Amino acid sequence: MPEWMHVADPVLESGGHDEVNLVFARGMGLDVLVEGLRGLRREALVSGEGNGWVWVVHDMVNADVEDYDPVSYGRICAGAELVVFVTEPCSVKAHPPHFEYYRDGRLITCFSFEDLTQRPGDDPDYLSAELLAAKLIGPDAECDKADEAEHDCFDHHYEDHDRIVRAVAGFFALPSPPLSPAVTAP
Repeated sequence: MPEWMHVADPVLESGGHDEVNLVFARGMGLDVLVEGLRGLRREALVSGEGNGWVWVVHDMVNADVEDYDPVSYGRICAGAELVVFVTEPCSVKAHPPHFEYYRDGRLITCFSFEDLTQRPGDDPDYLSAELLAAKLIGPDAECDKADEAEHDCFDHHYEDHDRIVRAVAGFFALPSPPLSPAVTAP
């Protein structure tokens, strides 16, 4: 998980919340986002606002009610935008983080951090220019040293994740880390 997506106490340091989603919303108030997530059986662990966005961290699943399904964010964002980072969809099974962008209840684009070429949604190319500029897709996306015997591309795996987060966060002007309940607009 990219370092700036690490959410500190009380979430991860408590030991009880290692698989969380980070949801940013624009066009709705924090109370509306929290209530919408509650309706989807996800409780806010921490929340805040900044740069015109509100944000919430919640558990990816709700084991108390045996709800292990992905969250249907489109149901709560009519008239608003949501940027979602699923930070560790299954750390035990080594599933990669992924990104989702919703507008007016529709999934505009999404992708796994492991395969940015597969971007389903109403507008799969919505972030293509930013991903191309960050050399995350396209002809310059391949590792220059991939063919070298002593090079292991996994050594920069998490740096690649950081670049993805920075490209997305920069495009949407998301609040800057560190995220804490005291985040305010600059």
